[in-house]
Amino acid sequence: MKKRKKYSVAHRIQRAFKLNFYKLFRSSGGARKVALGFAIGFGLEMIVLSTASLVYLVFYPAVRLSGGSLPAAVIGNVVGKLTFLPVVLLPVAHAIGKLLIPFRVHGRPHIPHEHSFWELLSGNPMLVIKDVLQSGLYTLVGMSIIGAVLGTISYFVVHYLYEKERQRRLEKRKGRAQAAVLRA
Repeated sequence: MKKRKKYSVAHRIQRAFKLNFYKLFRSSGGARKVALGFAIGFGLEMIVLSTASLVYLVFYPAVRLSGGSLPAAVIGNVVGKLTFLPVVLLPVAHAIGKLLIPFRVHGRPHIPHEHSFWELLSGNPMLVIKDVLQSGLYTLVGMSIIGAVLGTISYFVVHYLYEKERQRRLEKRKGRAQAAVLRA
């Protein structure tokens, strides 16, 4: 029996990226449809943590209504997960949200602090809930903006790469056809 080779985590992630990009470039529908689907999937992945995965309820309708490719959207979503960008950008998103939504919930202390479980049970639980909701709103707004920006950027990058790959395949096909003619 042949023993299977074990790959490192970094190598497996690299292989997953490569496989997903091969699938993406082989998707049917043209550059616009594939790039739009990828951009929507990648952009929506940014707000998955902020919405507690409820964004997946609008994932399919958003892709279909926009005219994007669903397989490309799923690939964009997987690539967004593999990059860990939603987790890395949470503090940045919170700062952006705080900058854009300057209002405060009444009764909020001026010095931010983490709430303990005992404070929730013995103190004012409504204050704790307001703080958590306010912080979540900041993060949701920030991640929505980051998702829109990264989705827009990824649209143009994927469109360019898709067209470049299509041209490479056409040239390869022409080269094989010419070689077949010369052999005949």
